[in-house]
Amino acid sequence: MPHDPPVPEAFEREFAGLEEQRSSRPGTPYHTCFGCGPHHPIGLRVRCFKTDSGVVSPIIIPERFAGPPGAAHGGIVAGYLDEVLAGAAVRHGGRIYVTGELTIRYVKPVPVETPLLGKAWVVQDHGKYLDLAGTLEDYRSRTILAEGRGRFLPLKAEAL
Repeated sequence: MPHDPPVPEAFEREFAGLEEQRSSRPGTPYHTCFGCGPHHPIGLRVRCFKTDSGVVSPIIIPERFAGPPGAAHGGIVAGYLDEVLAGAAVRHGGRIYVTGELTIRYVKPVPVETPLLGKAWVVQDHGKYLDLAGTLEDYRSRTILAEGRGRFLPLKAEAL
């Protein structure tokens, strides 16, 4: 089942050939997750697509999540990065992971209503948990706006 809305037009060409990394399926509690759930009424609806090294995510942060004028609230930036890191964890392990630790480095103000690219990958698989890293970039210039690192813990054999 496709997410609603579809991939924003600015990303269509680059994302057309990529397979989506699903983090939930209809009827599961995760389908209404604030971060990744396509059925959360006001959620972020983060979508991740598989790459050889992890995942990428097309992001446009809505104006309603602004903090300082023209820029996203820092907590929302952290939320987006948290979800992209989680998408890379699911990509790697094939199951649901939850955040154990999250560190965000804010490099530059993250604009709202602007195409952004989230990227994430596994740094190390420790067996009982994964260490991941990721970035939030301006889609056109590829300037890094924020960086994230996280430690993610698997849930017990949860099926996607």
